[in-house]
Amino acid sequence: MTRRTPTTDVALIAGFAALIAVCAILPDIKTGVGVPYSLQTFGVLLTGAVLGPVRGFLSVVLYLVAGLVLPIYSGGASGISHYSGVTAGYLVAFPLAAALCGYLVYRNHRNATQFTLVFTCGLLSSFVFVHTLGPLNLAWRADLSLKEAFSFDAAYFPGDIAKNVVMALIATAVHRAFPDLAARRSPATTTDEPATQTA
Repeated sequence: MTRRTPTTDVALIAGFAALIAVCAILPDIKTGVGVPYSLQTFGVLLTGAVLGPVRGFLSVVLYLVAGLVLPIYSGGASGISHYSGVTAGYLVAFPLAAALCGYLVYRNHRNATQFTLVFTCGLLSSFVFVHTLGPLNLAWRADLSLKEAFSFDAAYFPGDIAKNVVMALIATAVHRAFPDLAARRSPATTTDEPATQTA
């Protein structure tokens, strides 16, 4: 069993922030229905499912802060202007979705290797925050009705379901490989005593 330390926490937070950045700048996946899908939300939810609520939240926040100066938002974009545009709701939703997904998975840590649990946690988190705050802000910024904004957002549901399938497969594989990852919830420690919990 590997011991959790502040160094490993920082490394995981930074590493998964980089993973989200890579997912965001990869070319969109083209589909036959004309709706391109980004892997950004896949990276966000995977981060939460693997790292848990606190580290997952911090990792996504680190990614968002880095994106203020680095071209790592979706499509290689960057800058604070994205927080006053039509996509601001989605960006704000990302750390919240990661935190909720991580909380649900870690709360049921004994079942963290079960695909159905992790898939449901990811999908629920996505719908609670991403597919709520995103279209609400879209309606406001683009002067659309709520029906129009939510109808536009609904076109991305099939892609999100598919991404959550892949996310759950990877996250459960990680938890099988590192069974203590979701079982330890206390703050990181540098002592010789292994932590019994994780954030």
